[in-house]
Amino acid sequence: MNGFELSEDQKAARETAREFAEKRLKPGAHAWDEEEAIPPAVYQEAASLGFFGLMVPEEFGGLALDPVAYACVMEELARGCAPFQICLTVHNSLACGALLHAGTPEQKKKFLPAMAAGTRIGAYCLSEPGAGSDAKGLTTSAVRDGDSYVLNGTKAWVSSAGFAEVFVVFVSTDKANQGVSCLLVEKGTPGMSLGKKEKKMGMRGSDTREVSFRDCRVPVANLLGAEHEGFKVAMALLDSGRIGIAAQSVGIAQAAFEEALSYVKQRKQFGKLLAQFQATQFKLADMAVGIDAARLLTWRAAHAISSGKATREASMAKLFASETAARVTDEAVQVHGGNGYVREFAVERLYRDARVTRIYEGTSEVQRLVISREILR
Repeated sequence: MNGFELSEDQKAARETAREFAEKRLKPGAHAWDEEEAIPPAVYQEAASLGFFGLMVPEEFGGLALDPVAYACVMEELARGCAPFQICLTVHNSLACGALLHAGTPEQKKKFLPAMAAGTRIGAYCLSEPGAGSDAKGLTTSAVRDGDSYVLNGTKAWVSSAGFAEVFVVFVSTDKANQGVSCLLVEKGTPGMSLGKKEKKMGMRGSDTREVSFRDCRVPVANLLGAEHEGFKVAMALLDSGRIGIAAQSVGIAQAAFEEALSYVKQRKQFGKLLAQFQATQFKLADMAVGIDAARLLTWRAAHAISSGKATREASMAKLFASETAARVTDEAVQVHGGNGYVREFAVERLYRDARVTRIYEGTSEVQRLVISREILR
């Protein structure tokens, strides 16, 4: 990225994602929302394009994209189908990201090639029924027993849980000193079980469940980073994760804007196209400004990650982009009138999908707290 201009490689990555979204995601998004599931074949097609190893080094079979190219891909996929995109952003930025940040050479060699190929999808288990924003308040525990850790507890809101193969799990290993450790738990490990698929307001195509552990033995070799220092791993991944959600928010907003723009050019009231009314024009102008600003904040944050720490930039991007998605989808419903309130029109689904972007990967309130702390340092 040079200034505000994308490099040729970044443009190529974006175009590949855009083409996939237009041809494969957008046509199926409505049905997947109704069915609350996305066909496995869609994920397999995405894997063939390298979308499960976007930032994984080439030595492990990944595309080794830079963070800006990653953000561009995430936006385009969300523009086509946000519930599909959430699987990929969690897999890439949080699951693969945990291994890239804290994994040993042996762990990377064991897990990353299959994860980059999309044959083993990753999930991220930090939140619990009683601990969301308070990540240090974990109750899921792991006790060392010989060459294993014994896990007990429950994780909540785990995206892709129903079909993921590798779970990045944060557990309390030193309650007295708030020591948290990070473990890789593989699907099928005895003592691990999945809860029912959550019935959500939006992002209905995303498989979201609780994951429970009861005397679940995990090899010490699956410890990511140092014992009791897993919180550092979680914090190191936040910036990348928030950029993924910022990009998702931009994609949802862009999709809603395009739906609104198309609608007002066709719909007539009082003998005129809606697009000819100044009230409509002003709505469209505000939507376009918000989307462009959110996109540029997201690119800036992604570029900052390439240069080092991006805590302030990532929180700003996530906050502004998610709230922009809320405003844009709301206005898109409004310009559709009554049609915007029925499921036949895409803006109804986009409105529901946008709501969670202000909650996960840190609520808007948490983002404001982070930003204010960074400003006041």
